Amino acid sequence: MMQDLKGKNILITGGGGNGLASGICKALDQNGAQLIINDVSENHFTNLRDKYPHAVFIQADISRAEEVEKIFEEIEKTVGKLDGLVNNAGIGLVEYAHKVDSIGFDKLYDVDVKGLWQVSKNFVNHLLKHDHLGNIVNVTSIHVLKTVGKYALYSSAKSAVEGLTRGMAVELGKNNIRVNSVGPGFVHSDQNIHLLQSLTDDPEKWVDDHVNHYQVVNRVMEPVKCGNVIAFLLSQLSEGVTGQSIYVDHGTSLMLYGNDFIKK
Repeated sequence: MMQDLKGKNILITGGGGNGLASGICKALDQNGAQLIINDVSENHFTNLRDKYPHAVFIQADISRAEEVEKIFEEIEKTVGKLDGLVNNAGIGLVEYAHKVDSIGFDKLYDVDVKGLWQVSKNFVNHLLKHDHLGNIVNVTSIHVLKTVGKYALYSSAKSAVEGLTRGMAVELGKNNIRVNSVGPGFVHSDQNIHLLQSLTDDPEKWVDDHVNHYQVVNRVMEPVKCGNVIAFLLSQLSEGVTGQSIYVDHGTSLMLYGNDFIKK
């Protein structure tokens, strides 16, 4: 536990979910941060209010510009200045690219790309208004590097976020604002197990096979492991790091073949 974020006000978008968000909030809380948790659903805050009694909760849809502005108006009233932003909010799309209509495409990009940009833009202008330093961490995905069928559009959206990460890091360096991204591999969470139930008859067997055959380190990836990397990137311990994408995947993105390819 670093406690390097003690007293730092950190906004987490999509922070009310039971997937990666749970690990991000846990890690930032353990490292002393003041959490400002945004989510599109007020219902997602129910269990979190007891877990994080000092957190600020703001319901808003980041795909809508006026609601993003509302987030920052509320922050000004409650905590004043922000120190960090975790762009975690996002939706998935599991379908072949040639079968998706424009409504499905726009829905994905309105949240995963446009929404992320809108929050980032408001965050940067908030920092400049207060003449304050801060950091952005964008959540991307291993699908930027390696993907499977039905994930082309999701992969493209997360690739766009990585491009935005690098570009904004260049643009904001003169203001001492750092921008990085974290790309999780398969994270063992309630949210992902629910997704697997629609793709396989035995989700836990799928997880076991993935861990043992498609990871360099054969351990389950809990959400907090990704959260710890995000905490590091928000802290002064990473002050020399900007414009970088770190993949937290137990080495999946390194592998050309599964672990069974060569046995000796």
